[in-house]
Amino acid sequence: MAGMKEHYAAFARYNTWANRRLYDAAAQLSDADYRADRGAFFKSMHGTLNHLLTADWVWMHRFTGEGPSPTRLDAIHHDTLPGLRAAREAEDRRIIAYIDSLTEQKLAGTISYRRVSTPEEFVQPLAPALAHFFNHQTHHRGQVTTLFSQLGIDVGATDLIVLIPNQP
Repeated sequence: MAGMKEHYAAFARYNTWANRRLYDAAAQLSDADYRADRGAFFKSMHGTLNHLLTADWVWMHRFTGEGPSPTRLDAIHHDTLPGLRAAREAEDRRIIAYIDSLTEQKLAGTISYRRVSTPEEFVQPLAPALAHFFNHQTHHRGQVTTLFSQLGIDVGATDLIVLIPNQP
C-alpha cells in the first residue's frame, strides 16, 4: 500500500490533468457561453473556474504561508480565459511542488489558519485538510462539467480512475 504522500501526489496529478481537460474545452466556447449565468453556485463557467483558483490560493496559503489569500470566495481575479488559464496552470504546478515537498512526518502534522468568513483560528490535521482541498476541486469541476452538459458538450471522462493504471 502506498504512503499518504503518494496518495496526495496522485491527487495533485489528477487535479492538473482534469483542469487541463476543462480549460481545453472552455477554450472552444464562445465568450457568451463561457460567461452565461447558468445557475451554478458561482453562476457561470467563468465564475466557477475563478472560484476554484481562489479557493486553491486560500488553501495553499494556509498550507504554505505563501501566495495570495483572497478575502472573497466569489472574486473574479482574471477576467479573460487565457489569463485565468495561465494562473491555473501556475497554481497546479505550485500544488504539485508543494505535495512533492511533503514528508510522511509533515503529512502527520497540523495546520492552523483563519477562515475567510470568520476571525477565529482553526487547527486541523494536515492530511484531512488536503483531502478536503482535493475534494473541493473535484466538487466544483463536477459543476463545470454540468455547465458543459447544459451546452450539449461532453468533455469526456474526468474521473480519477481514468488515471489509475489498470492492474490485474
